[in-house]
Amino acid sequence: MPKPKIKIKRGDTVVVIGGKDKGKTGRVLLVQPVEGRVVVEGVNMVTKHQKPVGDQPGQRLRKEAAVHVSNLALWNEAEQRRVKVGYAFSEDGSTKFRIDKKTGARLDA
Repeated sequence: MPKPKIKIKRGDTVVVIGGKDKGKTGRVLLVQPVEGRVVVEGVNMVTKHQKPVGDQPGQRLRKEAAVHVSNLALWNEAEQRRVKVGYAFSEDGSTKFRIDKKTGARLDA
């Protein structure tokens, strides 16, 4: 299966568009491009049971699990809407950056 094209980067704000957490927004903590998955802060929370080690007691930890990139969309906080991402090049063609397909505004500062 080919590797999916991920247009989301670490630190972006995204909204979940499918699944049990649909509608939640969060910041991207980790991108796994080979698997096509993304870890988002506060989304897809799972319980991990940790055994006691030495003098540390056992515990149950709540942490984020990865979400498939197809269930996420970039979120524009200023306009409160989802963003479709496209690419453009600078005038001299040396740098590539992300743009909002609807407005043409540059997403990468």
